[in-house]
Amino acid sequence: MSKGINQSSRITWEGCSVLLDINDGERLVFARLSPAATLKVGKKNCSLQPIIGCPFGSLFSVESGKDGMFLSPVLPTDDESNTVQEAEKAASEELRDNRALVDNNTAQSLTGEDIDELRGQGATGDQIVEALIANSATFANKTSFSQEKYRLRKQKKYAPKVLVRRPFVRSISNTYFKKNPTKIGYLRSDSLSLLLSMANITAHSDVLLVDMVGGLVTGAVAERLGGTGNVCNLILGDKQHPMDIVRIFNFNDDICKRIVRCRLNNLCTDRNDSSEQVQEQVSEVNQQESMEADNASEEKEISLNTSENKTADSNRTCKSIQAGEKASEELINSWKEKGFPSLIVAAPEIDVWTIMQKLMPLLSCSASFAIYHQYLQPLATCMHNLQKEKMAIGMQISEPWLREYQVLPSRTHPRMQMSAFGGYVLCGTKIWGGEGDSQ
Repeated sequence: MSKGINQSSRITWEGCSVLLDINDGERLVFARLSPAATLKVGKKNCSLQPIIGCPFGSLFSVESGKDGMFLSPVLPTDDESNTVQEAEKAASEELRDNRALVDNNTAQSLTGEDIDELRGQGATGDQIVEALIANSATFANKTSFSQEKYRLRKQKKYAPKVLVRRPFVRSISNTYFKKNPTKIGYLRSDSLSLLLSMANITAHSDVLLVDMVGGLVTGAVAERLGGTGNVCNLILGDKQHPMDIVRIFNFNDDICKRIVRCRLNNLCTDRNDSSEQVQEQVSEVNQQESMEADNASEEKEISLNTSENKTADSNRTCKSIQAGEKASEELINSWKEKGFPSLIVAAPEIDVWTIMQKLMPLLSCSASFAIYHQYLQPLATCMHNLQKEKMAIGMQISEPWLREYQVLPSRTHPRMQMSAFGGYVLCGTKIWGGEGDSQ
């Protein structure tokens, strides 16, 4: 990615990451655009070449051609809004219902051979859907709601739509939480937003991070800073925890340079038993994750590698800028002298109190901190110990709860299937005079 292209660009470019929304959220796929990248729809692959150079928010339809599946741009029309208004009007006036309809698979006269023949003649997916509606014996007797559901169901099968979305922190968080929540420690988007707010992440701040949720928190903090301040990703063990998710944010050079890494021992002036305990715990977690990575592969829906067989040229084209370079001595000395004004800890596999014993001396006076954990008890123990040692004030444990609503004409209600648990967040403010300032 060149320096002239930044995250606010409205046009996709070769090498950028996009979120492909297939059939209005039915399937979500992260992809890195290149001439060799493909998207699997059904049992066949279609090239992502048409997406390069298109604005974010463009809608594509998957069509069949002589050379296989391909993406065709869908242009907006004025008929769609009129159709919605007519459907709402008909829903309020009609008195029909579906009680007399019998679902015995005999209402559709169009066979599979007929559909294959239409495809051979060059019919588009929308034309096949209209043919199915015209050959349905019960479609006219259904209610408007049932007709719309039938149309959408056939459209998803014969004319799938692909929406090109820009990967922001909310869309990335929601996608991972839906497809692979274990990779992000079951960190939901509302819990992530609470973390950023309670840690007082503002422009020109230097933020200390313990990110063991795939780099999601690191990317969220860097996105909020917008190229100001610095993000210090702390290394507790022998090696840095993976930050694969940061690449999806499409950060430019200026933002990537401000995402640095530093070892805990380089920031601490002393080395005691607590730091050794942290390193032992992190080493155990790294070994466990290595074994899990060998036994189970990453889910395909959230993988950046959409093409199974990539050439060396395409890999060089799609190579993203690496964030997380080693922090300079000048920055480390500045942090030792002034301390960090903000701290975020998202390490569900490590004991919270053991980490905070080493991190509290690294913060400046009145610094804000926020800790995420999947369970309540580790945060309650940490909060009790911080109060006992007089290291922080204004502490509280919050349990965010996000409720989604379906908003449709005459059908507005909470969603029937939604997440009931998003973890817990402990926040507070460091004070001077506790045992944590003995450094």
